[in-house]
Amino acid sequence: MQLINPPKPRPGDRVAIVSPASGVAGLFPQPHELGLKRLEHDFGLVPVEYPATRKMGSTPRERAADLHAAFADPDIKAVIATIGGDDQITVLPHLDEDLIKANPKPFFGHSDNTNLLTWLANRGITGFYGGSVMVQFGRPGAMHPATADSLRAALFTPGEYRLTESTAYGDQDGAWDDPRTFDAEPVLEPGGGWIWHQPHSTVKGRSWGGNLEILSWLMMAGREINAPEHYDGMVLFFETSEEMPSATEVYRILRNIGERGLLGRFAAVLVGRAKAWSFTDQDTGRAAYTTAQREAVLKAFAQYAPGTMIVFDVDLGHTDPQLVIPVGGTVEVDGPARTITVTY
Repeated sequence: MQLINPPKPRPGDRVAIVSPASGVAGLFPQPHELGLKRLEHDFGLVPVEYPATRKMGSTPRERAADLHAAFADPDIKAVIATIGGDDQITVLPHLDEDLIKANPKPFFGHSDNTNLLTWLANRGITGFYGGSVMVQFGRPGAMHPATADSLRAALFTPGEYRLTESTAYGDQDGAWDDPRTFDAEPVLEPGGGWIWHQPHSTVKGRSWGGNLEILSWLMMAGREINAPEHYDGMVLFFETSEEMPSATEVYRILRNIGERGLLGRFAAVLVGRAKAWSFTDQDTGRAAYTTAQREAVLKAFAQYAPGTMIVFDVDLGHTDPQLVIPVGGTVEVDGPARTITVTY
């Protein structure tokens, strides 16, 4: 498939702000409006909201209509999601493939936006896993410097970008309905760098992945998943959400992907740092949770792709900071040098 790298915006350009997954921007305006302000003042972009952006309970057709309007407008130079959700899969059947392919634009989002990013990649359009308005742009206190640097590069600068390891991270969220949450930056705690498994080679390939739960839903629905040979030589990346699936569930998802014949096709795998805290599950024993998840991943790959190079605790998902990963773009994983380089 011919790969399309949509033209990047420039400071001063208009960018679409959409909610193809959930309209919680209407319930929690403070992080949303903070994110809009930073897009305008710190990144020099002009955010343009669409009708369903702040509408809870919008229909899949309404959300698809916003996407069509954003992609079709020649004055809009990028499309950015407000946040994730849990039913974006219902939007996919309403998308106009011809319209979007005729007007490719960079799309940014993570979590449930795995649906749209996978849809775009299957049509040859590179997207970007990361950069939601309410979470990364609307981070309390200030944007994390590593997140801001990665987003700035992904938004404006074509070419290679070397990911950086973080020495501190966070996964505890403040209450968005409490204005005091936004008075200070989130508390970070010391965190180890990347954990390498079998770093004996250097591989370079197109990327595929996103949130592991959403990928499993796509497979269950029989949508946007290609024949196993489509993934030959690709770099898989995945992470888990604040719903905190158990190690057993993570193993079962990967086992079933293996049974489908996919796991052995990937040249390398990047696993996001596991989010191990939520408002409903705050006392999990976070170190034990993350260790169990890593062991579950290793168990699945030992069964289905034992020679695969895997890098754990890459900051690519629901934890803070968040580094942007292209979906359908190029990723180089250099085991001997312990580096990961993406192409934005």
